[in-house]
Amino acid sequence: MNYWLMKSEPDVFSYADLVEKKKAEWDGVRNHAAQGHMKAMRKGDLSIFYHSNIGVEAVGIMQIVEEAAPDSTDDTGKWIAVHVAPHEKLEKPVTLKAMKADSALADMVMLRQSRLSVSPLTKAQFDHIVAMSKA
Repeated sequence: MNYWLMKSEPDVFSYADLVEKKKAEWDGVRNHAAQGHMKAMRKGDLSIFYHSNIGVEAVGIMQIVEEAAPDSTDDTGKWIAVHVAPHEKLEKPVTLKAMKADSALADMVMLRQSRLSVSPLTKAQFDHIVAMSKA
């Protein structure tokens, strides 16, 4: 299993929106590095759902339920999307400030490449963020 962190602006699509929909296409990603990560996703992988721009915090866990397929919002056929479903809401949000301050997350890709909307996590990083939400 692989682990990921995927960002969305909560005023556009929030974790609550995903819970309400039960399943959603993670579309609109137009960055080649992020697309590469999405192509590597496998059914069953888990991802931290991170609210960007507003809140700037990890708020939930979602599961990849369908692997890479054409992005329905792309008329060119160049980009892909994956489908996700809610897995678990974090007990409390984990802020970007808390993640940056935690030495266990110092090598996290999202902290080094902050503009990347989809990035990999190690199992240890994933587990640590989940544990931070319970502290």
